[in-house]
Amino acid sequence: MELNIEKLKNSSVTELQEYVKEMYDVRGFNNSTIENALMLGEEVGELFKALRKHSKMQVDSSSKIGSLREELADVILLTLAVANDLNVNLEEAIIEKEKINMQRKWS
Repeated sequence: MELNIEKLKNSSVTELQEYVKEMYDVRGFNNSTIENALMLGEEVGELFKALRKHSKMQVDSSSKIGSLREELADVILLTLAVANDLNVNLEEAIIEKEKINMQRKWS
């Protein structure tokens, strides 16, 4: 089975979540939820490093630092993987959470 990345263009959150599930199957990933969550945390750390570099802040010169685009993509992909592990439809969850947020006062 081959992944079709062209179908990612203009995808809904649900479609992206389905793609990640398919990607995990095709690539033979069978990480536990804990492993995916820990990898998500690592990717957030890599995003922070990339942001530090982008913002011209000091970074460890021996660190391999990816681009902001790459690290943001990794964070999203792993977030989708964790949601899949937990059977959470993120599109529905985002809508439900925004309904709650719309009731809050933002100052």
